[in-house]
Amino acid sequence: MLNKLTHTAAYVALIMMLVGCDSVKKRESSYQWPIIAGFPKPQVPENNPMSAAKVALGKQLFFDKNLSFNQQQSCESCHLQALAFSESLTVSIGTTGEPHRRNAPALVNIAYNKTLTWAHDGITTLERQILLPMFGESPVELGITGHEAEVLARFNNPAYQKLFERAFEDQVLSFELIVKALASYVRSLISLNSPFDRYAYYGDDNAISASAIRGMNLFFSERLECHHCHGGFNFTQSTGHEQQLIDRRPFHNTGLYNVNNTNSYPKEDIGLAEISTLPKDHGRFRAPTLRNIQYSAPYMHDGSVATLSEVIDIYAAGGRNVEHGQYQGDGRVNVLKSQFIKGFVLTPEEKQDLLEFLNTLTDEEFLTTKQHQR
Repeated sequence: MLNKLTHTAAYVALIMMLVGCDSVKKRESSYQWPIIAGFPKPQVPENNPMSAAKVALGKQLFFDKNLSFNQQQSCESCHLQALAFSESLTVSIGTTGEPHRRNAPALVNIAYNKTLTWAHDGITTLERQILLPMFGESPVELGITGHEAEVLARFNNPAYQKLFERAFEDQVLSFELIVKALASYVRSLISLNSPFDRYAYYGDDNAISASAIRGMNLFFSERLECHHCHGGFNFTQSTGHEQQLIDRRPFHNTGLYNVNNTNSYPKEDIGLAEISTLPKDHGRFRAPTLRNIQYSAPYMHDGSVATLSEVIDIYAAGGRNVEHGQYQGDGRVNVLKSQFIKGFVLTPEEKQDLLEFLNTLTDEEFLTTKQHQR
Protein backbone atom coordinates (compact mmCIF):
# COMPACT_ATOMS: atom_id res chain seq x y z
CA MET A 1 0.00 0.00 0.00
CA LEU A 2 2.84 2.36 0.93
CA ASN A 3 4.60 1.67 -2.36
CA LYS A 4 1.38 2.34 -4.23
CA LEU A 5 0.92 5.65 -2.45
CA THR A 6 4.55 6.55 -3.08
CA HIS A 7 4.19 5.82 -6.81
CA THR A 8 0.94 7.80 -6.91
CA ALA A 9 2.55 10.77 -5.19
CA ALA A 10 5.51 10.62 -7.56
CA TYR A 11 3.16 10.43 -10.54
CA VAL A 12 1.17 13.45 -9.30
CA ALA A 13 4.41 15.36 -8.70
CA LEU A 14 5.57 14.56 -12.22
CA ILE A 15 2.26 15.68 -13.71
CA MET A 16 2.40 18.92 -11.72
CA MET A 17 5.95 19.53 -12.89
CA LEU A 18 5.02 18.91 -16.52
CA VAL A 19 1.96 21.14 -16.25
CA GLY A 20 4.10 23.80 -14.63
CA CYS A 21 6.71 23.54 -17.37
CA ASP A 22 3.99 23.72 -19.98
CA SER A 23 2.56 26.88 -18.42
CA VAL A 24 6.03 28.44 -18.35
CA LYS A 25 6.56 27.56 -22.03
CA LYS A 26 3.20 29.08 -22.93
CA ARG A 27 4.09 32.33 -21.15
CA GLU A 28 7.49 32.43 -22.83
CA SER A 29 6.25 31.58 -26.32
CA SER A 30 3.54 34.22 -26.05
CA TYR A 31 6.01 37.10 -25.69
CA GLN A 32 5.29 39.71 -28.34
CA TRP A 33 8.35 41.44 -29.75
CA PRO A 34 7.69 45.10 -30.68
CA ILE A 35 9.08 44.68 -34.18
CA ILE A 36 7.96 45.43 -37.71
CA ALA A 37 6.10 42.63 -39.47
CA GLY A 38 8.56 40.52 -41.39
CA PHE A 39 11.56 41.61 -39.36
CA PRO A 40 13.66 38.84 -37.77
CA LYS A 41 13.50 38.36 -34.02
CA PRO A 42 16.65 38.84 -31.93
CA GLN A 43 18.66 35.82 -30.88
CA VAL A 44 17.82 34.72 -27.33
CA PRO A 45 19.71 32.14 -25.23
CA GLU A 46 17.84 28.87 -24.80
CA ASN A 47 18.26 29.02 -21.03
CA ASN A 48 16.62 32.45 -20.79
CA PRO A 49 13.65 32.67 -23.17
CA MET A 50 11.70 35.91 -23.15
CA SER A 51 8.54 36.42 -21.11
CA ALA A 52 6.53 39.48 -20.14
CA ALA A 53 6.98 38.57 -16.48
CA LYS A 54 10.77 38.58 -16.79
CA VAL A 55 10.68 41.92 -18.59
CA ALA A 56 8.49 43.41 -15.84
CA LEU A 57 10.84 42.16 -13.12
CA GLY A 58 13.91 43.30 -15.04
CA LYS A 59 12.42 46.76 -15.43
CA GLN A 60 12.03 47.13 -11.67
CA LEU A 61 15.59 45.95 -11.11
CA PHE A 62 17.00 48.24 -13.80
CA PHE A 63 15.76 51.35 -12.00
CA ASP A 64 16.49 50.15 -8.45
CA LYS A 65 19.50 51.68 -6.66
CA ASN A 66 19.43 48.78 -4.21
CA LEU A 67 21.37 46.88 -6.86
CA SER A 68 24.50 48.90 -6.08
CA PHE A 69 26.35 48.03 -2.89
CA ASN A 70 26.03 51.56 -1.46
CA GLN A 71 22.53 52.17 -2.89
CA GLN A 72 23.74 55.19 -4.85
CA GLN A 73 23.30 54.00 -8.43
CA SER A 74 21.08 51.87 -10.60
CA CYS A 75 21.54 50.67 -14.17
CA GLU A 76 19.45 53.64 -15.23
CA SER A 77 21.98 56.05 -13.71
CA CYS A 78 24.18 55.54 -16.79
CA HIS A 79 21.45 54.56 -19.27
CA LEU A 80 18.70 57.18 -19.46
CA GLN A 81 15.67 56.56 -21.66
CA ALA A 82 15.51 60.15 -22.94
CA LEU A 83 19.06 59.68 -24.25
CA ALA A 84 18.34 56.35 -25.97
CA PHE A 85 19.46 54.63 -22.75
CA SER A 86 22.87 56.29 -22.87
CA GLU A 87 24.16 59.27 -20.88
CA SER A 88 25.56 62.73 -21.60
CA LEU A 89 28.83 62.30 -19.68
CA THR A 90 32.06 61.82 -21.60
CA VAL A 91 32.76 58.68 -19.59
CA SER A 92 30.67 56.94 -16.96
CA ILE A 93 31.10 57.46 -13.22
CA GLY A 94 30.67 54.40 -10.99
CA THR A 95 28.78 54.20 -7.72
CA THR A 96 31.96 55.03 -5.77
CA GLY A 97 32.66 58.11 -7.90
CA GLU A 98 35.36 56.36 -9.91
CA PRO A 99 35.49 57.57 -13.54
CA HIS A 100 35.56 54.90 -16.22
CA ARG A 101 37.62 54.93 -19.38
CA ARG A 102 34.68 54.54 -21.78
CA ASN A 103 31.46 56.25 -22.72
CA ALA A 104 28.26 54.41 -21.77
CA PRO A 105 26.86 52.90 -25.00
CA ALA A 106 23.20 53.36 -25.86
CA LEU A 107 21.10 50.27 -25.14
CA VAL A 108 18.72 50.88 -28.04
CA ASN A 109 18.20 47.62 -29.98
CA ILE A 110 20.98 45.97 -28.02
CA ALA A 111 19.08 42.70 -28.45
CA TYR A 112 20.34 42.72 -32.05
CA ASN A 113 24.00 43.33 -31.14
CA LYS A 114 26.34 40.52 -32.14
CA THR A 115 28.86 41.57 -29.53
CA LEU A 116 28.46 43.57 -26.33
CA THR A 117 30.78 46.27 -24.94
CA TRP A 118 32.96 48.47 -27.10
CA ALA A 119 35.82 46.05 -27.70
CA HIS A 120 35.37 42.42 -26.69
CA ASP A 121 34.65 39.74 -29.28
CA GLY A 122 33.92 37.07 -26.67
CA ILE A 123 31.02 38.73 -24.88
CA THR A 124 28.05 37.83 -27.06
CA THR A 125 25.14 37.58 -24.60
CA LEU A 126 23.58 40.15 -22.33
CA GLU A 127 23.62 37.61 -19.52
CA ARG A 128 27.40 37.62 -19.60
CA GLN A 129 27.80 41.35 -20.24
CA ILE A 130 25.59 42.35 -17.30
CA LEU A 131 27.99 40.62 -14.92
CA LEU A 132 30.59 43.31 -15.68
CA PRO A 133 28.77 46.34 -14.24
CA MET A 134 27.40 44.25 -11.39
CA PHE A 135 30.56 42.52 -10.19
CA GLY A 136 33.46 44.25 -11.96
CA GLU A 137 36.17 45.68 -9.73
CA SER A 138 38.24 47.63 -12.23
CA PRO A 139 36.44 49.88 -12.67
CA VAL A 140 33.79 49.61 -9.99
CA GLU A 141 30.31 50.23 -11.36
CA LEU A 142 27.61 48.79 -9.08
CA GLY A 143 30.26 47.30 -6.81
CA ILE A 144 28.45 44.14 -5.67
CA THR A 145 31.61 42.05 -5.24
CA GLY A 146 32.23 41.53 -1.53
CA HIS A 147 28.68 42.61 -0.69
CA GLU A 148 26.72 39.81 -2.35
CA ALA A 149 24.65 38.66 0.63
CA GLU A 150 23.77 42.20 1.67
CA VAL A 151 22.66 43.24 -1.82
CA LEU A 152 20.69 40.05 -2.50
CA ALA A 153 18.82 40.36 0.80
CA ARG A 154 17.37 43.71 -0.32
CA PHE A 155 15.24 41.90 -2.89
CA ASN A 156 13.86 39.36 -0.43
CA ASN A 157 10.67 41.28 0.28
CA PRO A 158 6.97 40.73 -0.57
CA ALA A 159 6.89 43.07 -3.57
CA TYR A 160 9.88 41.50 -5.26
CA GLN A 161 8.93 37.99 -4.17
CA LYS A 162 5.72 38.34 -6.16
CA LEU A 163 7.61 39.54 -9.24
CA PHE A 164 10.19 36.76 -9.00
CA GLU A 165 7.46 34.16 -8.58
CA ARG A 166 5.66 35.37 -11.70
CA ALA A 167 8.88 35.33 -13.70
CA PHE A 168 10.57 32.19 -12.36
CA GLU A 169 7.88 30.39 -10.34
CA ASP A 170 9.42 28.61 -7.34
CA GLN A 171 13.10 29.12 -8.15
CA VAL A 172 15.19 30.42 -5.26
CA LEU A 173 16.17 34.10 -5.34
CA SER A 174 19.67 34.43 -6.77
CA PHE A 175 21.88 36.72 -8.79
CA GLU A 176 21.42 34.34 -11.71
CA LEU A 177 17.72 35.16 -11.77
CA ILE A 178 18.43 38.88 -11.38
CA VAL A 179 20.78 38.74 -14.37
CA LYS A 180 18.23 36.84 -16.47
CA ALA A 181 15.51 39.36 -15.65
CA LEU A 182 17.74 42.35 -16.41
CA ALA A 183 18.79 40.77 -19.71
CA SER A 184 15.14 40.22 -20.65
CA TYR A 185 14.22 43.84 -19.93
CA VAL A 186 17.17 45.23 -21.87
CA ARG A 187 16.34 42.93 -24.81
CA SER A 188 12.87 44.46 -24.88
CA LEU A 189 14.27 47.93 -25.68
CA ILE A 190 13.44 47.77 -29.38
CA SER A 191 13.28 50.91 -31.50
CA LEU A 192 11.84 50.51 -35.01
CA ASN A 193 9.42 53.41 -35.32
CA SER A 194 11.51 56.30 -36.57
CA PRO A 195 10.61 58.52 -39.54
CA PHE A 196 13.12 56.47 -41.55
CA ASP A 197 11.28 53.26 -40.64
CA ARG A 198 7.97 54.77 -41.70
CA TYR A 199 9.54 55.85 -44.99
CA ALA A 200 11.49 52.66 -45.73
CA TYR A 201 9.27 49.92 -44.27
CA TYR A 202 5.76 51.34 -43.98
CA GLY A 203 5.66 53.04 -47.37
CA ASP A 204 5.09 56.58 -46.11
CA ASP A 205 6.78 58.70 -48.76
CA ASN A 206 6.16 61.86 -46.73
CA ALA A 207 7.77 60.60 -43.52
CA ILE A 208 11.13 62.25 -44.25
CA SER A 209 12.08 65.44 -46.04
CA ALA A 210 13.72 65.89 -49.42
CA SER A 211 16.87 66.97 -47.59
CA ALA A 212 16.87 63.74 -45.56
CA ILE A 213 16.42 61.67 -48.73
CA ARG A 214 19.45 63.36 -50.26
CA GLY A 215 21.34 62.64 -47.04
CA MET A 216 20.23 59.00 -47.16
CA ASN A 217 21.57 58.65 -50.68
CA LEU A 218 24.89 60.10 -49.53
CA PHE A 219 24.99 57.79 -46.51
CA PHE A 220 24.57 54.67 -48.64
CA SER A 221 26.94 55.83 -51.37
CA GLU A 222 30.42 54.49 -52.03
CA ARG A 223 31.57 58.06 -51.92
CA LEU A 224 31.06 58.27 -48.15
CA GLU A 225 31.30 54.54 -47.26
CA CYS A 226 29.17 55.00 -44.10
CA HIS A 227 27.07 51.92 -44.72
CA HIS A 228 30.02 49.53 -44.64
CA CYS A 229 30.23 49.88 -40.85
CA HIS A 230 26.71 51.14 -40.20
CA GLY A 231 24.61 49.09 -42.60
CA GLY A 232 21.53 46.92 -42.27
CA PHE A 233 18.25 47.65 -40.53
CA ASN A 234 20.04 48.32 -37.22
CA PHE A 235 22.66 50.60 -38.78
CA THR A 236 25.61 48.65 -37.44
CA GLN A 237 27.63 45.88 -39.02
CA SER A 238 27.67 44.16 -35.63
CA THR A 239 24.17 42.72 -35.89
CA GLY A 240 22.76 39.27 -35.17
CA HIS A 241 19.26 37.81 -35.31
CA GLU A 242 17.48 34.48 -35.51
CA GLN A 243 17.77 34.25 -39.30
CA GLN A 244 21.45 35.15 -39.55
CA LEU A 245 23.69 32.17 -40.13
CA ILE A 246 27.02 33.99 -40.41
CA ASP A 247 28.78 34.75 -37.14
CA ARG A 248 30.34 38.16 -37.81
CA ARG A 249 32.00 40.17 -35.04
CA PRO A 250 33.54 43.22 -36.74
CA PHE A 251 35.62 45.93 -35.06
CA HIS A 252 37.19 48.98 -36.68
CA ASN A 253 40.05 51.41 -36.23
CA THR A 254 38.63 54.74 -37.38
CA GLY A 255 41.82 56.81 -37.21
CA LEU A 256 40.66 58.60 -34.08
CA TYR A 257 44.18 58.49 -32.63
CA ASN A 258 47.81 58.03 -33.64
CA VAL A 259 49.64 58.89 -30.43
CA ASN A 260 53.06 60.39 -31.22
CA ASN A 261 52.54 59.07 -34.76
CA THR A 262 53.35 55.51 -33.62
CA ASN A 263 50.07 54.00 -34.93
CA SER A 264 48.96 53.75 -31.31
CA TYR A 265 45.81 54.57 -29.40
CA PRO A 266 46.08 55.86 -25.81
CA LYS A 267 47.57 53.14 -23.61
CA GLU A 268 44.55 53.37 -21.29
CA ASP A 269 42.36 51.79 -23.98
CA ILE A 270 43.83 50.07 -27.01
CA GLY A 271 40.57 48.45 -28.08
CA LEU A 272 40.20 44.85 -29.23
CA ALA A 273 43.96 44.27 -28.99
CA GLU A 274 43.57 44.26 -25.22
CA ILE A 275 41.63 41.01 -25.59
CA SER A 276 43.20 39.45 -28.68
CA THR A 277 46.77 40.68 -27.98
CA LEU A 278 47.14 41.01 -31.77
CA PRO A 279 48.90 44.18 -33.02
CA LYS A 280 46.46 44.47 -35.94
CA ASP A 281 43.58 44.91 -33.47
CA HIS A 282 45.12 48.00 -31.90
CA GLY A 283 42.50 50.75 -31.85
CA ARG A 284 39.65 48.58 -33.10
CA PHE A 285 36.22 49.16 -31.54
CA ARG A 286 32.68 48.04 -32.35
CA ALA A 287 30.61 50.32 -34.55
CA PRO A 288 27.49 51.27 -32.54
CA THR A 289 23.98 51.48 -33.96
CA LEU A 290 23.06 54.87 -35.37
CA ARG A 291 19.45 54.57 -34.26
CA ASN A 292 18.55 57.52 -32.02
CA ILE A 293 22.10 58.77 -32.53
CA GLN A 294 20.82 62.34 -32.31
CA TYR A 295 20.34 61.89 -28.55
CA SER A 296 23.29 59.72 -27.56
CA ALA A 297 26.09 62.32 -27.57
CA PRO A 298 28.98 62.46 -26.85
CA TYR A 299 30.35 60.02 -29.40
CA MET A 300 33.08 57.40 -29.86
CA HIS A 301 34.22 54.82 -27.33
CA ASP A 302 35.75 57.47 -25.08
CA GLY A 303 33.14 60.18 -25.57
CA SER A 304 35.80 62.45 -27.04
CA VAL A 305 33.64 63.86 -29.87
CA ALA A 306 30.88 66.20 -28.74
CA THR A 307 28.58 66.50 -31.76
CA LEU A 308 27.47 64.62 -34.87
CA SER A 309 28.76 67.52 -36.95
CA GLU A 310 32.25 66.91 -35.54
CA VAL A 311 31.94 63.18 -36.21
CA ILE A 312 31.22 63.88 -39.87
CA ASP A 313 34.17 66.28 -40.05
CA ILE A 314 36.52 63.60 -38.66
CA TYR A 315 35.40 61.02 -41.20
CA ALA A 316 35.51 63.59 -44.00
CA ALA A 317 39.14 64.24 -43.06
CA GLY A 318 39.92 60.52 -43.06
CA GLY A 319 40.61 60.49 -39.32
CA ARG A 320 41.41 62.91 -36.53
CA ASN A 321 44.57 64.99 -36.22
CA VAL A 322 45.17 65.67 -32.51
CA GLU A 323 47.39 68.74 -32.59
CA HIS A 324 48.11 69.22 -28.90
CA GLY A 325 48.32 67.34 -25.61
CA GLN A 326 49.34 63.89 -24.48
CA TYR A 327 47.55 62.17 -27.38
CA GLN A 328 49.08 64.36 -30.08
CA GLY A 329 49.36 62.64 -33.43
CA ASP A 330 47.70 62.40 -36.83
CA GLY A 331 45.10 59.62 -36.94
CA ARG A 332 44.64 60.23 -40.65
CA VAL A 333 47.92 58.41 -41.32
CA ASN A 334 47.49 55.61 -38.79
CA VAL A 335 48.43 52.52 -40.83
CA LEU A 336 45.99 50.37 -38.83
CA LYS A 337 43.04 52.53 -39.83
CA SER A 338 40.09 50.88 -41.58
CA GLN A 339 40.19 50.89 -45.37
CA PHE A 340 36.77 52.55 -45.36
CA ILE A 341 38.05 55.68 -43.59
CA LYS A 342 39.39 57.35 -46.72
CA GLY A 343 37.99 60.85 -46.39
CA PHE A 344 35.55 62.71 -48.61
CA VAL A 345 34.46 66.21 -49.52
CA LEU A 346 31.01 67.57 -48.71
CA THR A 347 29.46 70.91 -49.49
CA PRO A 348 27.80 72.64 -46.52
CA GLU A 349 24.43 71.74 -48.03
CA GLU A 350 25.39 68.06 -48.35
CA LYS A 351 26.60 67.94 -44.76
CA GLN A 352 23.28 69.37 -43.62
CA ASP A 353 21.44 66.78 -45.71
CA LEU A 354 23.45 64.01 -44.06
CA LEU A 355 22.62 65.35 -40.59
CA GLU A 356 18.95 65.56 -41.58
CA PHE A 357 19.04 61.89 -42.54
CA LEU A 358 20.72 60.84 -39.29
CA ASN A 359 18.01 62.69 -37.39
CA THR A 360 15.34 60.61 -39.15
CA LEU A 361 16.69 57.61 -37.22
CA THR A 362 15.24 59.12 -34.02
CA ASP A 363 12.29 57.21 -32.59
CA GLU A 364 10.56 59.78 -30.37
CA GLU A 365 8.10 57.22 -29.04
CA PHE A 366 10.95 54.99 -27.86
CA LEU A 367 12.49 57.90 -25.95
CA THR A 368 9.29 58.74 -24.07
CA THR A 369 7.07 55.65 -23.83
CA LYS A 370 6.00 54.68 -20.31
CA GLN A 371 6.33 51.05 -21.35
CA HIS A 372 10.04 51.22 -20.56
CA GLN A 373 9.62 53.25 -17.36
CA ARG A 374 9.36 51.96 -13.83
